Amino acid sequence: MPDELSDRHARGMTVRREVLGDEHVDRAVAATTPIDEDFQRFITEVAWGAVWDRPGLDRRTRSLVTIALLAAQDRDELELHLRASQRLGIPPDEVIEVLLHVAVYAGVPAANRAVARAKAILEDPA
Repeated sequence: MPDELSDRHARGMTVRREVLGDEHVDRAVAATTPIDEDFQRFITEVAWGAVWDRPGLDRRTRSLVTIALLAAQDRDELELHLRASQRLGIPPDEVIEVLLHVAVYAGVPAANRAVARAKAILEDPA
């Protein structure tokens, strides 16, 4: 089991870097302390190594699903995944289509906040 977990952690770190970028991951790793090291390992192994690395959906689809879920719940991680969508080459108009779906199925207020956040990030050329 330890080899399986270390393999899942390594795969998770690779996927995490591909989606979020080295700069973000390096910052997160550098900021890890004994208080959150188990949590950081957990999200790397489970979210990135076990779920994002599954073959059933491509990264692009997983990114759009993640954006929809985070927008529907008005979560802070939305900005991180909006930036990730740019890294993955997802056009802003597709992100906005997903947020229109959020408006219908999760509510206009949640989508309105998400569109404002998307506008700030996706219109920024940096």
